[in-house]
Amino acid sequence: MNSTGAPAHEVDVVVIGAGQAGLAAAHHLRRTGSEPGRDFVVLDHAPRPGGAWQFRWPSLTYGKVHGMHMLPGMELTDADPDRPSSEVVSEYFAAYEHAFDLRVRRPVDVRAVREGPGGRLLVESDDGTWSARALINATGTWDRPFWPLYPGQETFRGRQLHTARYPGPEAFAGQRVVVVGGGASGTQHLMEIAAHAAGTTWVTRSAPVFREGPFTEEFGRAAVALVEDRVRRGLPPRSVVSVTGLPLNDAIRRALADGVLDRRPMFERIVPDGVEWADGRRVDADVILWATGFRAAIDHLAPLRLREHGGGIRVEGTRVVADPRIHLVGYGPSASTIGANRAGRAAVRDIRRLLADTSVAA
Repeated sequence: MNSTGAPAHEVDVVVIGAGQAGLAAAHHLRRTGSEPGRDFVVLDHAPRPGGAWQFRWPSLTYGKVHGMHMLPGMELTDADPDRPSSEVVSEYFAAYEHAFDLRVRRPVDVRAVREGPGGRLLVESDDGTWSARALINATGTWDRPFWPLYPGQETFRGRQLHTARYPGPEAFAGQRVVVVGGGASGTQHLMEIAAHAAGTTWVTRSAPVFREGPFTEEFGRAAVALVEDRVRRGLPPRSVVSVTGLPLNDAIRRALADGVLDRRPMFERIVPDGVEWADGRRVDADVILWATGFRAAIDHLAPLRLREHGGGIRVEGTRVVADPRIHLVGYGPSASTIGANRAGRAAVRDIRRLLADTSVAA
């Protein structure tokens, strides 16, 4: 039963989220004999297929996307590199859902996951309640943009926005723009905006690290291992790019040479017409663009009290240490597109063993 007294829909597994990680998990459930609707259900809050990709800004064309890894079992072929990635990837995800008959339910907002009767989990949503023996959480980060707080922020007379609402470079024509953040989004925004804005200023909390040479498999494994160590210890995950640094390419080199990527340390305060540093330096601004990343969208899991003292959820592989019924995919080391695919497969394999063991015990 849910809180209204209506009976819950019973399935073995609920998958929350239909981005890369959720679709990969659903695919592997399908491959191992589970039937959507009967054995598992995929709940997605977005209005249409595409995961977070559907919300990306129009100027992020498919040719600019770094490391988009294909979903298991179906390649993305003949994609036009000049089309917006939001269109290309959304169409690919829609075709994937149809090809494997995943029957994603949307838009569905999951409000809470609670302990239910008989060792089951109750997944409460605006489309009813599901009772499940296991949960694959694949909600990503897009719905939780991180906004740092700085003194004077509320006094700023200009516009403040986050990468999550970035409209494209033309919206900044003739304006003085401060871009905050040293990740891939921040550098991409700067390189686009510079051609339209009256002026740009780049500030980051720590000095950006640009990486020379190819991104080898060995280097990638080492970077993922560092992120994995944090979630194993129950600390909030860091992004893989925060460990790997920013790859140097021709566009980055030009922007460095032209002064577009002339980084300044983080300012001390925000004033009505700009930002100020502790030494009295000041930059006037019409816009502050916060390219400061995202946090894991896992607030709906709060009733289960999974967070550790370090602020994160302790995870081994994809399995939550405190509750083996729950797997987090697209979290921490599996937040990359290739990591999400592997995590979906690993989660399903582990859940299959769990369901088999509990069935034998029953």
